[in-house]
Amino acid sequence: MNLIYAGLFALVSAGTECTPVTVVANAVIHTVDQARPRASALAYDGCGRILAVGDDDAVLAGRDDAMRIDAGGRTIVPGLIDAHAHLMGLGFQLLRADLTGAGTKAEALERLRRFEATLPAEGWLLGRGWDQNDWPEKTYPTRADLDAEFPERPVWLRRIDGHAGWANSAALAAADRDFGGDWQPEGGRILRDAENRATGVLIDRAMDLVEAAVPAPTSAEREAALTQALAYAARVGLTGVHDAGVSVADFELYRRFATGDELTLRVYAMTDGTQALFETLCRDGPFIDAWLSARSVKLYADGALGSRGAALKADYSDDPGNAGLLIQPVDELAAQVDRAMRCGLQVNTHAIGDRGNQVVLDAYAAAAGKYPSNPGRHRIEHAQVIALEDLKRFADQRVIASVQPTHATSDMYWAEDRVGPERIRGGYAWQRLRELGVPLALGSDFPVEKPDPLLGLYAAVARQDEQGWPEGGWHPDQRLTREQALYGFTLGAAYAAFQEDQLGSLEPGKRADFVVLGADPMTVAAEQIPRIDVIATVVGGRTVYRHPDGGWAAPR
Repeated sequence: MNLIYAGLFALVSAGTECTPVTVVANAVIHTVDQARPRASALAYDGCGRILAVGDDDAVLAGRDDAMRIDAGGRTIVPGLIDAHAHLMGLGFQLLRADLTGAGTKAEALERLRRFEATLPAEGWLLGRGWDQNDWPEKTYPTRADLDAEFPERPVWLRRIDGHAGWANSAALAAADRDFGGDWQPEGGRILRDAENRATGVLIDRAMDLVEAAVPAPTSAEREAALTQALAYAARVGLTGVHDAGVSVADFELYRRFATGDELTLRVYAMTDGTQALFETLCRDGPFIDAWLSARSVKLYADGALGSRGAALKADYSDDPGNAGLLIQPVDELAAQVDRAMRCGLQVNTHAIGDRGNQVVLDAYAAAAGKYPSNPGRHRIEHAQVIALEDLKRFADQRVIASVQPTHATSDMYWAEDRVGPERIRGGYAWQRLRELGVPLALGSDFPVEKPDPLLGLYAAVARQDEQGWPEGGWHPDQRLTREQALYGFTLGAAYAAFQEDQLGSLEPGKRADFVVLGADPMTVAAEQIPRIDVIATVVGGRTVYRHPDGGWAAPR
């Protein structure tokens, strides 16, 4: 598979006439363009390029033959880009048992019983979304909980963050391993009881033992998952996504959808650093296209804070003796980083704990100077808890912090319990990073969090949950302004994908990706931001979503 491929979806070729022209007027447009931050009209051509942005009269002048859309005073923002997400993960979650938000273990089991009623008699029951932190007992579930309800059908359920799994005895048996004893897999942990019997919860790399036994989805299931994910993304106003950890199969499916004009958002694919797509990119170079690009690799340093798998420099404050997990030895991660930089790829590494972040910064520093032709813009994905002395290293090493605002508002109920009052000062520290000059790219990590970027905007500016807790915001000095938050979901995300010349702001020459909103997120009360309706989502001048209640007319 040769990935040196350009222009399959190029908007123009020599001699191509990009008609008709469309003018959108009578709008409140936040352009995210410093030269012209506000406008009321924009024009774009039939190839999906913006021709003009300005006031109504100036944009309409000389375009008497243009098709026109009256925005009715509605707000338009540049296309919203999620800088860290899992597109196929969202699709499969929409097809499987969804345990997100289950407030008790009993509720989770009830959801599973209802979902099982939709399944054939044979086969696995798969799902995702449980979070023991949401349950009154705050303790991990066990396989016995599942065995009582599902004694024969294998059940495998990923935790909300994807860094732990909950299996019943049938699933463990299907893995054909003895999970008892005192051994542990590298980069993972099998939870066991006092008699060294596996409880059914597996953390990080230990999950691979069960995952290997789960039947692979069929081609039809994969297509259905992607179709569902694309429709959901369009509904919430996403025009682009940085997909963190793409396999060859994922990439080929995306490419097929793109070729068939079925891809309704732009995908910046981070290849899984342990799989064949990485080898292909190393050999053939980047794949850069208008709808689908791959020029980066996704690596892992550690686990997640919620499952106490994030690697810390000192023990967890609420779990003495446990300092979390590095997914692989330090020298192996450093070798992966070195090879990726040598191949000319951007390196994007998952790091949540302060030790995880330190290890990645060390690896980047060791490799970066050796490969001056590498384009840089290396990223740390999540950058969640950073030692105060390491914050400046992000700026000094020109590392992008790819952060997810809703992680803070999901974790704030227990995060300080995990790391204590001193270490939390470097946790979710968006303004501290910004003030040092560190670029921020904002996302959600969906399906870990909801894919809705408006919820992400709200979390960034309020640092409160949707009920307004805590009053004044959680560590409110780290809130972003509305302008900073919008930038992070638009031009900041585009910059993190080398796409700032094409995407992220509404300027002549860029692609006509924009979102029409039912209210202005820059002026409404902060608590109203998550409730704003997406009226239309437009990608490359094509409306890929229109609100069922109307409000976005066809051009005339």
